[in-house]
Amino acid sequence: MEDSELKRTPLYDLHVQAGGRMAGFAGYEMPIRYEPGALAEHLFTRASAGLFDISHMGLVEISGPGHRAWLESLLPTDVAGLAPGQMRYSFFTTLDGGVIDDVMVTGRDDRIDLVVNASRKVEDLAHLLASAPVNVSINERTDVAMVALQGPKAAVVLQRVGIELPALFLQGREAQFDGTNIWVSRSGYTGEDGFEIQGAAAGMVDLAAQVLAHSEVEWAGLGARDSLRLEAGLCLYGNDLDETISPIEAGLRWAIPKRRREEGGFAGAERIMHELVQGPPRRRVGLRPTGRAPVRQGAALSLAGRQVGFVSSGGYGPTVEGPIAMGYVESEVVSQSLIADVRGKEIECEIAALPFVPPRYVRGEK
Repeated sequence: MEDSELKRTPLYDLHVQAGGRMAGFAGYEMPIRYEPGALAEHLFTRASAGLFDISHMGLVEISGPGHRAWLESLLPTDVAGLAPGQMRYSFFTTLDGGVIDDVMVTGRDDRIDLVVNASRKVEDLAHLLASAPVNVSINERTDVAMVALQGPKAAVVLQRVGIELPALFLQGREAQFDGTNIWVSRSGYTGEDGFEIQGAAAGMVDLAAQVLAHSEVEWAGLGARDSLRLEAGLCLYGNDLDETISPIEAGLRWAIPKRRREEGGFAGAERIMHELVQGPPRRRVGLRPTGRAPVRQGAALSLAGRQVGFVSSGGYGPTVEGPIAMGYVESEVVSQSLIADVRGKEIECEIAALPFVPPRYVRGEK
């Protein structure tokens, strides 16, 4: 796609003013990094708070008679039981049990909100429209901007600018900022405590500027977002998830509630329920390459000269100070040491537990 065809988010001018290195991503001109670089942004987010523009992602509102029951035919989660402000991570599944996209599902008073990946908006909307009952409304919001403020100082900064916050992870609430309505959720994709905020474009530009005026906050780009989610062991669609990979292979059993695991009734249920009982043919694992060289997506993984898997995501982990990766291996593989083929060079990789960095979500007392 030519640069002239790329869309821009409402925060584009702020990125340019801050010296953001802009590049095409999922049809948008997005900041990849700022100065002094993605590694510094990653570490600053872990220590304080990074501000990410996520306006390229899709926000879809679903409403109308029977909309929750219908969504349960597409998503293997408990849509019916979502209370207002309650959020769940889920995924659209194919008839064969693969993943069309992973999404965030939020209960509202009279509707369900979906946040979908930027790279899959077209596919997701087509998937919804293909089976929507006549009285169900599907509304893509193109008039809002979204930001994510992530890190241990995120809550205190948002409280300073007068925003009332949800108490726990995967909760959302309506709030006010400078007299305008916004939606604030305690959520994110970094493994840190943090918040994702939606609102009218002009108001979100003002919010970003006010938040950035605090020394605890700095811009962070897509490079830092990727390394943070990799350290947190979180899937990236197109790398760790696609239409051939099942949620069970991806280690996402936890995202399918007990009722849905027992009742089925969603696309791909036959394969998914079979894998829940019998186990999947392959599984997602963490990988720690020996040495300092990273292994990247697509590298073959072998054991005793036979390919047994592949790397789905890989790079440098600034917090763990070394290369890390995720990949898929045959489920019967019990060896903890595999060989990754990186452009003809063999790199030994140890299978490691996920996540690489423990999450710091605010979940409340158990």
